[in-house]
Amino acid sequence: MANNIEDFGISKEEKDKLVGEVIRYMLFRTHQNSGCPIKREELTQLITKNYHQRNLPTFVINEAKGKLSTVFGYEMRELSRSFPSSKAQTRSSQSAADAKSYILISQLPPDLYEKYVVDENTAYMSGFTFVIISIVHLAGGKIPEESLWSQLNRMNLNDTEAIHPVLGNVKQALELLVQQRYLQKDKVHGPEGNTMYYELAERASDEPINNKVKEYITQIMADTA
Repeated sequence: MANNIEDFGISKEEKDKLVGEVIRYMLFRTHQNSGCPIKREELTQLITKNYHQRNLPTFVINEAKGKLSTVFGYEMRELSRSFPSSKAQTRSSQSAADAKSYILISQLPPDLYEKYVVDENTAYMSGFTFVIISIVHLAGGKIPEESLWSQLNRMNLNDTEAIHPVLGNVKQALELLVQQRYLQKDKVHGPEGNTMYYELAERASDEPINNKVKEYITQIMADTA
């Protein structure tokens, strides 16, 4: 694999321009799409629009990762898409590149991030996300849609409420977690018909989030013991 721009026959200025385009795309799309993962394919198409050298996308993306970290304070984290457990075997032929995507994670310490970055007007979604992940985690990582809504109803959140005073449309808030890859939906065919399941996706398996969920559940169990 090439490690220098000379190996690709492009100038430093051309390389820097491509890296800048990837960085701008990551920052803009992350903000525009509420933090939803950005497919590697999108970044690759951005690079190969005018350049066709093999392995150039990998080189440019790695350069962009470094600059996002050192200049902007973001980790450009790669996610490998997981699939619902009932369909995992049938997806084995999908290429690794097609399954990859990226998210931006702030490298600021949690206390500074909360003080200077978190928008109080949207912070409620973090709490909603944490609660949903915890419910699905307690159910073993997968829960029928009906059971999930049963749990949410106990918190006065239901799928028939068009406007919640904080979350707005709760069904849309839940769907956003699917788009952000905290959850994935899976329709399972059974003897009694079709059942929709919500299952933890790759972003919910991220180690910091997973550890926080386990700590939260452990604390609840200790308080109720």
